[in-house]
Amino acid sequence: MRPILQVLSLCLVALAMTPALAHALERPGKMRLDKEAYLAVQPIYYPGFTWAGGLGEAAGIVIVLVLLLLTPAGGADFWWVAAAFAALVAMHAAYWLLTHPVNGFWLRNRDLKRMGRGFFAFDPLHRGTSETSIEENWTVYRDRWERSHVVRAVLAAIGFLTLAISVAL
Repeated sequence: MRPILQVLSLCLVALAMTPALAHALERPGKMRLDKEAYLAVQPIYYPGFTWAGGLGEAAGIVIVLVLLLLTPAGGADFWWVAAAFAALVAMHAAYWLLTHPVNGFWLRNRDLKRMGRGFFAFDPLHRGTSETSIEENWTVYRDRWERSHVVRAVLAAIGFLTLAISVAL
């Protein structure tokens, strides 16, 4: 059972890492876009990136937690799985704290289905953006969104690598 969980967790963490890494890799090109081009490009990520990243992150965190609970405590592989779990939780926290409050703005003029509308309206810290604030300071929000994905990509890579090390042990 444990080897199956190890392979499944690696696949899910790779799925979670993919959108964040893609965003981080396209950052240099996107930073050269003017306001109109940048705002035109942002909505293309929904729904594909949302579904792939969300499924990979949520399921990855759960499966890695299960794997952690099934790994004998104290051994090196336990600590590598624990490090992977911590990195994935930090990656998810970075989404909610840094990325999500800005996402709603990028999709503000899109006709989202009920579930998408509810998801992007959810702002547990009430740190959303207003139309006026982003129009005046759009580069602040752009930079925050772009940097948040670099942070998420690094955390995902740490999670994947530490998990791979635990499997190799």
